[in-house]
Amino acid sequence: MSDYRFDGRTAIVTGAGGNPSLGRAHALLLASRGAKVLVNDIGVDPEQRHYPGAASAEAVAAEIRAAGGKAIANTASVATPEGAEAIVQAALDAFGAVDILVNNAGISIGAPFDAISPRDIQRHIDINLMGSIWCSRAAWPHMKAAGYGRIVNITSASMTGFADQVAYAASKGGVWSLTRALAAEGAAHGIKVNAVSPAGYTRLVISTMEDDSPLLAHAKQSLPPQLSSPAVAFLAHQDCPVNGECIDSVGGEVQRCYIGRTTGFNERDHTIETIAARWAGVMDTEGAVVVGLAAMDTSDWGLRAYDGADASWN
Repeated sequence: MSDYRFDGRTAIVTGAGGNPSLGRAHALLLASRGAKVLVNDIGVDPEQRHYPGAASAEAVAAEIRAAGGKAIANTASVATPEGAEAIVQAALDAFGAVDILVNNAGISIGAPFDAISPRDIQRHIDINLMGSIWCSRAAWPHMKAAGYGRIVNITSASMTGFADQVAYAASKGGVWSLTRALAAEGAAHGIKVNAVSPAGYTRLVISTMEDDSPLLAHAKQSLPPQLSSPAVAFLAHQDCPVNGECIDSVGGEVQRCYIGRTTGFNERDHTIETIAARWAGVMDTEGAVVVGLAAMDTSDWGLRAYDGADASWN
């Protein structure tokens, strides 16, 4: 088996300035395999509490350069269209292309649903979900013009349903749906979009747990962040064989997470009572199938054309 390399490719990794952090691990691995890397991180988030120290995109970029790689640092925020455009433009200015985008930047604030502040709910959406949308949108026309691109979005197991993480789970579930929709749209343009659900001992994890937490001790011992990076790099490679998939990569375990649909029943004249009577069949997973991408050419569906000039449908 030949080595998977990224010579000649340019990668952007957002939220990659922390140490330890998943983004840093992804950036270091891609650079070690030949990629030119833009390391993005805002450094210190004035609204985020409990983080130890500060992140530094320049420190991680310097690590890469010291090891013989090519990297630049960027401190723009992913949470605005202008910030995302600045990130992509910096990569274009430095390296002339954007081949790979790893949407890693994110926050996580655990709190009961009726206790978490409206501001903290909104920040999950602005950073985790909209940050992935804005950065993908900024990179998209350049990938489309090149006929090539790889986007790896970072989701979370929380999207399957974790207590006290409603805002985080909702934002990461949105990232999963973003992955699927972009994968369907990008297929015609040589752009593959996949997701990784990772875990690791990071500044974010440290910020959410008490110092004597057994979970924190477990993460420190068993979940070094670099164990999640090979899956990210594999999906970012030109030979990536899949599109629209979500791969769990935690502590050395690598698995596929997918959407399934049961056989259920098909009866146009069904009633509420019919569903009640046949509920066991609706829920029975035997014979269930994997739900693929709902790719479609909108020109064949008679949909109204979108006019971005006045943000209306014609």
